Amino acid sequence: MRYFLELAYNGKDYFGWQRQPQQISVQEVLEKALSTLLRHPIEIIGAGRTDTGVHAKKMFAHFDFDEKLQADLVHRLNSFLPKDIVIYKIHQMKNEAHARFDATDRTYHYFVQTGKNPFNYDFAWQIHFELDVLKMNLATQMLLGKKDFSSFAKLHTDVKTHICEVKLAHWEIKENELKFTITADRFLRNMVRAIVGTLVDVGKGKISLEEFNNIIARKDRSFASGSAPAQGLYLADVVYPKSLFINE
Repeated sequence: MRYFLELAYNGKDYFGWQRQPQQISVQEVLEKALSTLLRHPIEIIGAGRTDTGVHAKKMFAHFDFDEKLQADLVHRLNSFLPKDIVIYKIHQMKNEAHARFDATDRTYHYFVQTGKNPFNYDFAWQIHFELDVLKMNLATQMLLGKKDFSSFAKLHTDVKTHICEVKLAHWEIKENELKFTITADRFLRNMVRAIVGTLVDVGKGKISLEEFNNIIARKDRSFASGSAPAQGLYLADVVYPKSLFINE
């Protein structure tokens, strides 16, 4: 039977989601916990591959197990896992359901702190000056739609296409904290952080709205700004067709 884990994690102390040969990853920790409690080797496949230091408020990963799971498995997993990973729920799925390929939408949040805050230093990009949020929001509208996002993609990856459909993108401001939300059908490696880094340069006045539009059109990573730091990025939601879930 196929199951989906619904989970969250603080990525500060992990070298990303995906298993690494020499470094600790979220995937490795989860696989060890499941294998120990189920007394069977378990491999999991995640909805995405967050980079080193990136967090997830809602992540999904699938695994297969031949028996029906015990009702207290979520509680036992949370007792066994470290404090920076939590399992919210385990969903029984149709056997063909795939955590990565069946996701229809993914949403990321990025947090920018424009005033010094000692309590969220590890969870937001600390920028000690004001940004033109109105101008940044005008720029976000240029991201919407189905486009080639090569200008914001990590170079030399094995993806077949850089076409993504961005369905929502906007900045919100509350006191001295900025929150960027972006939803798309798929994301490229480093895409959100590259977009945020470039939008912040728009907010600083370093890049005009016309130049931002030209950066998208050029389809060349060298024209965009540097990537925003990892600690401000959170995978916030992943959406799947309801038809894949059993008894939900």
